[in-house]
Amino acid sequence: MNCLHASSKINFILHMRILYFSVKNNCSKFLYILIFPLIFSAVLFAGQQTSDLPKDIINALKTGNAETLSGYFNTSLELAMPSAKDDIYSSQQSKQIVRDFFTKHVPIDFTVLHKGGPAESQYAIGSLSTKNGNFRVTLLIKLRDDKPYIHQLRFEQENAD
Repeated sequence: MNCLHASSKINFILHMRILYFSVKNNCSKFLYILIFPLIFSAVLFAGQQTSDLPKDIINALKTGNAETLSGYFNTSLELAMPSAKDDIYSSQQSKQIVRDFFTKHVPIDFTVLHKGGPAESQYAIGSLSTKNGNFRVTLLIKLRDDKPYIHQLRFEQENAD
């Protein structure tokens, strides 16, 4: 457990005890003074659960750089895309499949739409705009030795409406 996480828990417990004694002793003014720090602590604590995706991964998806992206591949990963069978591939096989995909579908932009999970196991969902259409991209990233590795990568064609 990191220090920041532990201090947030201690801060939360401390605020809860003070809140309990304030209510017990009917100190309503004191109670209102504590509500704001309590809410702030809860928001701060919730915000620590996820961390940002590595910028190199986002930039590699934006530019279609399979070489940089493959630097984050786990030794084997689940890969799903329109041009390949959904399967578990080695990092080298995945690199070639993704390179071929980027050659056929040259990226214009990539935007992260949603991300979540603890720092040790994050997921992200994004939209990849290419010259041949848009794709929904899903990533599962896990930490190993404090380095993020992509364990799952999915490209799914979005319907043109």
